[in-house]
Amino acid sequence: MKRIIVLAAVFAACAAVAAETPSNGDATKAQPIVNQVCAACHGVDGNSQIAANPKLAGQFPEYLYKQLTNFKPAGGKKAERESAVMAGMVANLSPDDLRNLAAYFAGQPAKPGAAKSKDLVALGQKLYRGGIATKSLPACASCHGPNGAGIPAQYPRVSGQHAEYVEAQLKAFRAGARANDPNSVMRTIAGKMSDREIQAVADYVDGLR
Repeated sequence: MKRIIVLAAVFAACAAVAAETPSNGDATKAQPIVNQVCAACHGVDGNSQIAANPKLAGQFPEYLYKQLTNFKPAGGKKAERESAVMAGMVANLSPDDLRNLAAYFAGQPAKPGAAKSKDLVALGQKLYRGGIATKSLPACASCHGPNGAGIPAQYPRVSGQHAEYVEAQLKAFRAGARANDPNSVMRTIAGKMSDREIQAVADYVDGLR
């Protein structure tokens, strides 16, 4: 019964998380910006080879647009997602530029990753698929899907994402250093996770496909 209540709560929370602005950009106009601004860190095709930098290929355009927009201050307020590096990257880009970039990277084929720790992958699979009812920790699959493909315009694709990046983001959510998750969904979830549980989920996600 408790597990049903936990799952009902996470479904309700997930239902409230939707993309704020759909991306209808023109991918063909993004190439010059990709080459000049994005490729060094994320790869020209969005399949970053640097574990600290996220893979962007195959991600939903709505999610990419939201994240890019969140790096820019707006309405006299600081950026919703703080990053000195990314703030500099997007500073001179227009909303249309951001939509075009989102469309471009969404259209690139995502290359798979691989789990690296045999000791952690079993725990990661358990957490991802089933969560922990006694901690009111929902399954990651509840929102991101059993294969990590996410749900368009709502919950981002996580399959194949660098484990190091996923771990860093979960810890940032847990600490409140990243706070651009609608209704604090990810902050609430990450707040229930130990370092080992975060590492396990991150490693498992890297190998999902």
